Amino acid sequence: MRQCLGWFILFLLFPSPGLAEVQTKTIAYQHGDVPLEGTLAWDDARAEQQPGVLVVHEWWGLNDYARDRARQLAELGYVAFAVDMYGNGHVTTHPDQASTWAKQVQADANQWQARALKGLAVLRNQDMVDPQRLAAIGYCFGGSTVLQLAYSGADVKGVVSFHGALPLPTDTQTQRTRAKLLIAHGNADPFLNEEHVRKFRRAMDRANLDWHMVLYAGARHSFTNPGADVYGIDGVQYNQPADERSWKHMQLFFDEIFHGP
Repeated sequence: MRQCLGWFILFLLFPSPGLAEVQTKTIAYQHGDVPLEGTLAWDDARAEQQPGVLVVHEWWGLNDYARDRARQLAELGYVAFAVDMYGNGHVTTHPDQASTWAKQVQADANQWQARALKGLAVLRNQDMVDPQRLAAIGYCFGGSTVLQLAYSGADVKGVVSFHGALPLPTDTQTQRTRAKLLIAHGNADPFLNEEHVRKFRRAMDRANLDWHMVLYAGARHSFTNPGADVYGIDGVQYNQPADERSWKHMQLFFDEIFHGP
């Protein structure tokens, strides 16, 4: 009995190295003269290199929601990096401030893309990441950002936009785009009218890009964020079925781009 108890105590003190555990760390980097700080998440039980996924936050800034998505990706076996698109630790819960920061980044498409590319470079350079298997996901402002990343010609297998604004690409941008595109869009999103969505689809088809869009009935803007309702913004609402279904659609998409059909 004593021997068994001793082995049990040793097991508690020294858990099996094969047990999965998600780790996170903060990484400081820079774009021009703007200091940035992102969060890396990975499963330390996986010795071999894994696909890397960039995570781009909503217009509120790099908050806990974006970091939680990075952790969820790590639980699935990916190495995820939640980037900082504003810098200087800027996070807010005020729509006017969030709009100001987002517009500052969006004002120059080249700089917008360059800042996203800086985050992608940080992810690519991690030892546990397979640099040949990269993707990006983004929410709201972040959804638009990952599309801009694709338009830049970034070497990513695919990007996923969750309730993004669907920026219309120029012909030059679509010619550069190599990534496959998954658009997860709320069919009741009041911030994008049907004419804009049609223009986006036409631009994708005209360039013969590999894209698909999934519409979620009744889903409004920010449908993936469980905390969306607290902002009290008309048209912004969490939708659990759409959130869960879009996450599953993302996983199917990743299986395709990283492991083949």
